[in-house]
This record gives sequence, C-alpha cells and structure tokens, in this order.
Amino acid sequence: MADEIWKCRRCGEELTVKKVVFDYLNMNFSENLLRCPKCGRVMIPRDLAVGKMVEVETQLEEK
Repeated sequence: MADEIWKCRRCGEELTVKKVVFDYLNMNFSENLLRCPKCGRVMIPRDLAVGKMVEVETQLEEK
C-alpha cells in the first residue's frame, strides 16, 4: 500500500498516512491509514475491515 499513490475520490488530493481512531460501543482502537488531508476521508483496507474490525466488534458485543 505504501508504494502506491492513492488519491481521494471526492477531492482528488493525494492520500497521506495518518493515525485514525475508531470508536465502537464506547471503546476505541487506532491504526495508521491513508487519509485525505483536505476532506478527511479514510481508505480502510479490506484486511482491516474484515479482519481486525470484525474481531474487535465481536469481542465488544460479547461483553
């Protein structure tokens, strides 16, 4: 992902790596992800969406 140049679909700006905090059920975790410096849209890679995010969601809902 770091070798490729990604641009925001909305703004056309080049995405930069920034720390993004996710909140769910009053809990949070953070990841360094590609984010638009202009509008703030975040690109969430598939492996994060179907991997870690689902894992965290499942753990939190079990509590």
